[in-house]
Amino acid sequence: MNPKLTQIQQNTICAQLGTVKLQLLYKASIHGFTGAAFHQRCDNRSPTVSVGYNNSGYVFGGYTKQRFHQSGQYMNDDQAFLFTFNGANLFKYPVINPGNAVKMVANCGPYFGENLVLVNGNQATVYSNPGNYYNFPAAQMHGNNLNLIECEVYQVEETELEKPWRTVIWEPEKKKELMESIKSYKPTVSSVTQARVLLIGPVGAGKSSFFNSVNSVFRGHVTSQAISGSSTTSLTTQFRTYSVKDGRGGKPLPIILCDTMGLEERKGAGLDIDDMSSILKGHLPDCYQFNPSAPLHSEAHGYHRSPGLKDKIHCVAYVIDACKISIMPKGLEEKLNAIRKKVNLMGIPQLVLLTKVDEACPLVKKDVRNIYKSGYIKDMMQEVSSRLGVPLSCIVPVKNYSEELELDTNCDILLLSAIIQMLRFIDNYFDELSDRMRHMQTKEQEQI
Repeated sequence: MNPKLTQIQQNTICAQLGTVKLQLLYKASIHGFTGAAFHQRCDNRSPTVSVGYNNSGYVFGGYTKQRFHQSGQYMNDDQAFLFTFNGANLFKYPVINPGNAVKMVANCGPYFGENLVLVNGNQATVYSNPGNYYNFPAAQMHGNNLNLIECEVYQVEETELEKPWRTVIWEPEKKKELMESIKSYKPTVSSVTQARVLLIGPVGAGKSSFFNSVNSVFRGHVTSQAISGSSTTSLTTQFRTYSVKDGRGGKPLPIILCDTMGLEERKGAGLDIDDMSSILKGHLPDCYQFNPSAPLHSEAHGYHRSPGLKDKIHCVAYVIDACKISIMPKGLEEKLNAIRKKVNLMGIPQLVLLTKVDEACPLVKKDVRNIYKSGYIKDMMQEVSSRLGVPLSCIVPVKNYSEELELDTNCDILLLSAIIQMLRFIDNYFDELSDRMRHMQTKEQEQI
């Protein structure tokens, strides 16, 4: 099956998308100018580039990150765009209304927001109507020739960068070294024996799964202590503090992972932002039952009125699903930024755990060791950095255990590296506290 799109045209499109190549999935002249043939070859494949050709010599189409299916629904994609070639030059028309970027219609081919459809109604024709979702000059796009002589759909596939942009040693000895570093860690403040890390993130991002995965590494097998799974509402309804143990019946490690109710876009749903200050200051008791419509008050059962430093949060980790960064609702992004401001005011270090990287990138799914060779994952991390206002150095990609029955050394190394990064940030936090205390003591002595 030979592509009609020339290599120069393929290279021009790939230049818009990063370090990628195009793999031909569907060719209408071979598979049929029908919605059924298109969906059979292209459903659940992404990202994709769809290309139409007419007998006037026009080459035009669209790009989407969304997977094709036949639900009849519109799909959100803020990176979708339409394009047309004029010789070697590419004209690009970005999506105007991301919520209606693509529509999944059973009897049609690629369907871009009611404005451009390739293989329309099981016919070798184009539907073209520039409007509110994409706007383009029809004469420039296809010369007003709506007869298709060919339609092709290509999957966009990651290609490896020449060298990884972060260095990771993928060896069993490295895993042992990381485990020993975590086991032997001691907070620099004598009043604290276990560092406390708060996990915050949208519903289904993988907060509970992260604890389960880290716990699995130290247990030596995949385990599931914290409730996790997929749901539209948070499966975690309580404030839980999980102490990771060194093996079955082993002693607790010097880190506690605190799990919270998932964040939701709607007001009055999910974790209440007003509860954040109470959580960060150490007022919440373990197993506190969250009430999305009413924040914690000081009369609640078990409320810690005078928490010490050992009860407070020493690091905050935002857990973000790599597959959903580009379609993160505005309300959710605003909630995360409001929380970040609260955490910043308290001087608590913050980092981002980027989860489900294998689902987001086929290159990583094939081999997790490609994580820092993937230009796509790096782009996702840069987008998180921009949206949440955190440096790239504070973003750590991980793969949680979800379907596996046995441990994988490479996944373990990513998970353990994330814990090490947390402990380094916590050390900085304690050092800052100690410096502040010494400064205050010096000032008091000078006043005496």
